[in-house]
Amino acid sequence: MKRPIVGVISNSYLQDDSYPVQLAGTSNLEAVYNVTKAMPVIFPAVPTISDIDELCERFDGILLTGARPNIHPSEYGEAETEAHGVFDRDRDAVALPLIRACVELGVPILGICRGFQEFNVAFGGSLHPEIREIPGRINHRMPPEGTVDEKFAMRHDVKLVPGGHFAKIFGKDIVTTNSLHGQGIKEAGNRIIIEGYATDGTPEALRVENATNFAYAVQWHPEWNASEDNVSKPLFEEFGKAMMSNVD
Repeated sequence: MKRPIVGVISNSYLQDDSYPVQLAGTSNLEAVYNVTKAMPVIFPAVPTISDIDELCERFDGILLTGARPNIHPSEYGEAETEAHGVFDRDRDAVALPLIRACVELGVPILGICRGFQEFNVAFGGSLHPEIREIPGRINHRMPPEGTVDEKFAMRHDVKLVPGGHFAKIFGKDIVTTNSLHGQGIKEAGNRIIIEGYATDGTPEALRVENATNFAYAVQWHPEWNASEDNVSKPLFEEFGKAMMSNVD
């Protein structure tokens, strides 16, 4: 059977602090290939060479990965501060309209970490620049020390809306996830339905209301160990099923 083709967004990076490149994490590509059974193809998050309509036409699905740079606060009507961190304005210019186009055209799309935040901003929502500074919240950032496995280790539970879309995908109302983010949703955007919260109330899982196809995003990193993890695997499997209708 012909594999669907998944467009995996890239991120800007300066190699040797001077040479600009576009890259995507290997674990994202492995999750797509091994679990969704699709072929991952990296596309540039550069608006001058990534046409939104063409991306939607050529790919059977889109994966918006996590990334170190944050969405520029001007995209949700706020001023830039030091707490907002570093930015990737080119990715902003590609990802935000791409989300809206995928939802409009019925192209399956999955958002991870920054991709989760992009879903919210794309539909008019806003973000907290630093979750750990909010009273009562835990530190959701990646541990600064340790091996990669230790950094992606399970950190907290996520409570899902009973009977909701995510609860049906996972077959349970509470799942345990990793946590590697500093920012998070402040106000939910139009059509953004939050279906999962960390134990401290931080939004962790969302879907787009009345989307005609798969339009889901999570704040954690399900691509890590996706073939083995009992939460990550069904999420990517569902993404794969949604793409099959787009395969000739």
